[in-house]
Amino acid sequence: MDRHKKNAVLTYFVQALWDKRSWAGETHIQKAAYFLQELLEVPLGFRFMLYWYGPFSFDLRDELTGLRGDGLLRLRPQRPYGFRYEPTDRAKYVQGGFPKTLAKYHDRIDFIADRLGDKNVKALERLATGYYVTRKLPDGTTEERAAELIKIKPHVDLSGAVAAIREVDEIIGQAQVLVH
Repeated sequence: MDRHKKNAVLTYFVQALWDKRSWAGETHIQKAAYFLQELLEVPLGFRFMLYWYGPFSFDLRDELTGLRGDGLLRLRPQRPYGFRYEPTDRAKYVQGGFPKTLAKYHDRIDFIADRLGDKNVKALERLATGYYVTRKLPDGTTEERAAELIKIKPHVDLSGAVAAIREVDEIIGQAQVLVH
């Protein structure tokens, strides 16, 4: 996907997260974009690696900085908690230039915003890492994948890991309709 289309998709994505009452901070965007790209096959072109709070893309971090520099996103302070990303009016103008691209990915973006928008950072960390583990061990049982999640994230207890894996399986099942 070329840069202009990606700008339209990402700013639309941030707006969709906002609309679902997401905090829309960087961690929220990172984890939701991981699902959007890897599960729903939206070709954003980011490289994700396992990092402090689960899958993370330095490329996406750079892109968010670029979108701020281009005036398409701004940071809105939410004292005492930090910053939220917010699309600008200029972002809506850019989105208007790519109606076919946005129509193509609209359902996928809305699905992820619906499923993840209201999650807190801890829940997003468990879910994104659970999806990472599920991709790594596609034939693993719930218990095997939960154990792997705990190896990666020792602060997650067994019941939290099992719940995350089950929710990931549910998300995967529901997403199949959108991808195929």
